Amino acid sequence: MTQTPILTVTLNPAIDISTSTAHVVGGPKLRCTAPETDPGGGGINVSRAIQILGGQSTAFVALGGATGERLAGMLIRSGLTLAGFDAPGETRESFSVIDGTTHQQYRFVLPGTRWPKAATGAALEALSRAVPPEAFVVLSGSQPPGVDPDFPVRLSRRLAGRGVRLILDTSGAPLIRVAEGRDAGLFALRMNHDEAADLAGHRLETRTESADFAQRLVRDGVAEVVIVARGAEGNVLATRDERLFASAYEVPVKSRVGAGDCFVGAFTLSLARGETIAEALKWGTATASAAVMTPGTKLCTVKDVRRLMLGETVSRV
Repeated sequence: MTQTPILTVTLNPAIDISTSTAHVVGGPKLRCTAPETDPGGGGINVSRAIQILGGQSTAFVALGGATGERLAGMLIRSGLTLAGFDAPGETRESFSVIDGTTHQQYRFVLPGTRWPKAATGAALEALSRAVPPEAFVVLSGSQPPGVDPDFPVRLSRRLAGRGVRLILDTSGAPLIRVAEGRDAGLFALRMNHDEAADLAGHRLETRTESADFAQRLVRDGVAEVVIVARGAEGNVLATRDERLFASAYEVPVKSRVGAGDCFVGAFTLSLARGETIAEALKWGTATASAAVMTPGTKLCTVKDVRRLMLGETVSRV
C-alpha cells in the first residue's frame, strides 16, 4: 500500500523501563520483577505504532551520551528508520511500576538534559534538511529543558511552502504558545481533555463543549484540524466545517503508556494512505484503545486494532 512520507520528531526521548512489585510503599526496599525496556518518547512511539500497523516512517530522534547510543541501537534493531541528532548531555530514562496488590501503575518521568540555545537552532537546521517535501511531520512529546516554547511555531515556519503537514501533540508552555497565536501554521493539533480544559479555562463536560472549543481553535487559525481526547469516552475532532466523535471501545486497561501516541500514529498513517479524516479518526481511536490492553510500555497489537475497528463508530457532534 502506497503512502505519503512520514517523519516523526522526538526531542526528549527516553529508554522506558517497566516492572512490578507486590506493593508500592515508602520505606523498605521493594523487590521488583525483571524489568522490560522499550524505546520511548512521543515521536518514537508514534513511529512504533506506524510500524505495527504496517506503515513506514523515519524517526528523527535527539540522542545524547551512552544512553542515547543504547537507545539508537534499540531503534535500529526494532527495524525503525532512524535519523539521529547529536543532543547535549545524556538521554534520559523513565520508568513505571505496577503495584501487584492494587494493580495501579506508577509512572516516573525524568526531565532530560537542559539544551543550550545553540542546540535548538542546530535541531531546526537538521530537521529542515531531513523533512522530504509533501510529507507528514509529527512533533510529539515533551521538549527538553531549555528549548523555547516557540519551537513548534519556528519549525512550522521553516517548513512553510514545502507542502508539509505538521501534526503537533505536546503539552505545557509549547501547547499554550500554539493555542494563543494564529501563526502556528499547523495541519493538526491534538490534546487530552485536561489540557483542553486548562486552555479553555473551565471543564469541558460534554463532547459538544469539546467540539465547540476545538472548532473555535480551528476558526482562530491555530490548526486545520483540532482533536480533543476525552479519555475512555473517545475522541472529538473538529475542522472548520466538520465536528466528529469516535467512541472508544470498552477494553481491559493494563497500561495507559503510549495510548495517545498510538492514536497519533494510526491517525497520521491513515491520512498518509489517502483515507478521509473520519477514517483516520476511527483508526486512531481503535489503536489507542488497543494500546491500553497491553502491559507496561508495550504498545498496540495489529490483531487487537483490527478487531476493535469492526466495532468503532464515528458520528457527528
